[in-house]
Amino acid sequence: MAVVPWAAEFAAYSTSHLVVLALFVAGAVALLLAGPRLRSSDAERPLARVLAWSNVVFGVASTVLGFFPFTLHHSLPLQICDFAWVVVAWALLTREVLATALTYYWGLTLSVQALVQPTLTQPFPQLDFFVFWAKHVLIVWGAIYLCLSLRHGPDWGGYRRAVGWTLLWLVVVLGLNVALGSDYGYVNRKPSEATVLDLLGPWPLYVVLEMAIVITGWALITLPWTGPPGRADRVS
Repeated sequence: MAVVPWAAEFAAYSTSHLVVLALFVAGAVALLLAGPRLRSSDAERPLARVLAWSNVVFGVASTVLGFFPFTLHHSLPLQICDFAWVVVAWALLTREVLATALTYYWGLTLSVQALVQPTLTQPFPQLDFFVFWAKHVLIVWGAIYLCLSLRHGPDWGGYRRAVGWTLLWLVVVLGLNVALGSDYGYVNRKPSEATVLDLLGPWPLYVVLEMAIVITGWALITLPWTGPPGRADRVS
């Protein structure tokens, strides 16, 4: 019997990565197409709970796996996605305004980056591979379902709060990275492999430009829900 030559390390846009992306897209399209039928139906809340608790299960699993082997430079749950699964689950279960806003901005933008530029070394079929992808796919699926399928979008108040919490995260992580000699969030050093950050110049310029792009992009994706700033805030 032939032995399957599994890769020694995960490679971006390898067969396993492309299969995951295909499954992600298929699920995202299904959620978007089912949205009009799910809204205000008997299935709306049960599906939200399934997505919420799935986020909790794989979020906790990812956090636990990250401690083995433990290192201060890599194991602490300080990435945006380490918080995103919490707020996505929170929003799906409660529809709380801040949680919904963070789900919209973190889930539909920053978490998507992990799908296209994954920071993963463990290849298929290792446990870390499945947990990493389940966690990140479920974050985005949860955001798609709540914000796009069920039409729970942000207002300008939610935008300001999301920007404020993200800037707070940035300041805290910058300080911790200095204290620990780490690079959580790649806000103190660029990753060793080529990324889009290479187009934004050296540190700290690339951090400033990255935040400017995020803040501007988030403002643009807020407009469809509320119109220009100055109108009465509302949550759709």
